[in-house]
Amino acid sequence: MKNVIKDAMILFAITLVAGLLLGVVYDVTKAPIAAQKEKAKTEACQNVFAEAASFEAYEGFTAEAASAVLKEAGITGADIDEVMTAKDASGAVVGYVLTVSSHEGYGGDIQFTMGLTNEGVLNGISLLAIAETPGLGMKAEGVIVPQFVNKQAASFSVTKTGATDDSQIDAISGATITSDAIVNGVNGGLVYFQKVLKGGSANE
Repeated sequence: MKNVIKDAMILFAITLVAGLLLGVVYDVTKAPIAAQKEKAKTEACQNVFAEAASFEAYEGFTAEAASAVLKEAGITGADIDEVMTAKDASGAVVGYVLTVSSHEGYGGDIQFTMGLTNEGVLNGISLLAIAETPGLGMKAEGVIVPQFVNKQAASFSVTKTGATDDSQIDAISGATITSDAIVNGVNGGLVYFQKVLKGGSANE
């Protein structure tokens, strides 16, 4: 019995010390991790809105409300995860950066940021997470992403026969699902911009 109690006390002491050490490590690393996340978020915003001097979370945004807006417009398979307000050096709103997740990728969710000016011009998109088929869907960075730079359209569509106007996006050869998924996500962002952000309180 004495040995059992002794072993239990030793185990308790080890667990207590380990817990305290984990707490100390968490406190020490919490601030640097938060700073790194904030830096990564700012860089993601700058990738699609280089002209902006700063970015702030769009006041009042909720993913649930955004989802309702998209569903009402007939956009399924995509969600708005976050919205940042882009401001110039004087603090004036010059546009928005939306973080979008498309759930229709061949390999799972595809997440990206998209930058929109107040006038509705799409500066471009930047992929944050993608796990498509190597050699096919993974070509999105080089094939799909460049096609959205400085484009303005109410919505985009995918074509396999060559784009004839700014609203058409050439599909990745052999990866139409990936192409459709990204375009659908971008269209979701455009819908949210038109119905919520354009002419909203942030622009007043």
